[in-house]
Amino acid sequence: MGEQDEKKLLGVGLDVGTMNFVSARRGSDGNIVTSRIRDAFLDLPLEAKKMLKLSGADFVEREDDVLILGDKALETANVFGREARRPLQAGLISPSEIDSLEVLGLLVKSVLGSPLVSGEYCYFSVPAEPVDASDRDVVYHKGIFEKIISELGFTPVSSNEAMGIIYSETAQDGFSGIGISFGSGMTNVALAVNTIEGLSFSLSRGGDWIDSGAAKSIGTTQARICALKEKGIDLRNPLDRTEEAICFYYKALIEYALDQIAKRFIMIQNQFALPKPIPIIVSGGTSLPGSFVEFFISVFERKKKRFPIEISEIRHASQPMNAVANGMLVQAIQEYEE
Repeated sequence: MGEQDEKKLLGVGLDVGTMNFVSARRGSDGNIVTSRIRDAFLDLPLEAKKMLKLSGADFVEREDDVLILGDKALETANVFGREARRPLQAGLISPSEIDSLEVLGLLVKSVLGSPLVSGEYCYFSVPAEPVDASDRDVVYHKGIFEKIISELGFTPVSSNEAMGIIYSETAQDGFSGIGISFGSGMTNVALAVNTIEGLSFSLSRGGDWIDSGAAKSIGTTQARICALKEKGIDLRNPLDRTEEAICFYYKALIEYALDQIAKRFIMIQNQFALPKPIPIIVSGGTSLPGSFVEFFISVFERKKKRFPIEISEIRHASQPMNAVANGMLVQAIQEYEE
């Protein structure tokens, strides 16, 4: 491969999510290749190693135990009647997980691999400062991932999570719009015009908040609500009391996000002009249930008259699980453009 051909492949994007880590880079055929791993792990005694080899599960052997990573950790946890552990919580590094830093390094390495050249640029997503949880430390979270990615041989550059949606999904809109990343631990929002970020913030509510609230309201477990969501639910047609509770919490989350966007925009509208209507693009794992966009539109329509931003359309990201990683890749590629 010539130097010019190699240069066309350089740059990688990484979405650091509470539920999944996703990387994106260009393949030799010009298409984007993504890699995903579930943000979960399980520790088991050393004696379990033989069984794990038989099952084909990937694991990491340590001095006193073995660690299983990703989706296999969830599957194995069910077999042993255990809860899989998560190194990220509410969008940031979990302070209660003493194994978090070692596990995060393993998870990131599994999706990033090795750089094509020493110091290859890797843009990775970080949440904006939360407006409703001042105790959450984005600075430490960002610093730890810079260190992990750097130790793998890349040059790390942090970028706002919701801006990743703007970069990956609004080329036809002149890179103008409102990107809302409905994640597991947080909801991230960014507003941009012609790639210029005018507003960005995060909210402490996301998919986990829905799961927790719905579970408490009907007396079930958070894990069961999460499993039901992932199995599939139509937000406009709940089939029972459990699905109805999930829908109530989805409605509350969307209303909360729209109210915060309106409130924050009013504070800056004199300094940031919007020359024309802009789209809202929704993305993230929490946006995957059936009819999410139609459900979102129905909630928005009730607030439309008082919403201070003129909206051209509301649409789903073309790849809701990959949009942030793809947006990080778009920015990484720019480092190698002449």
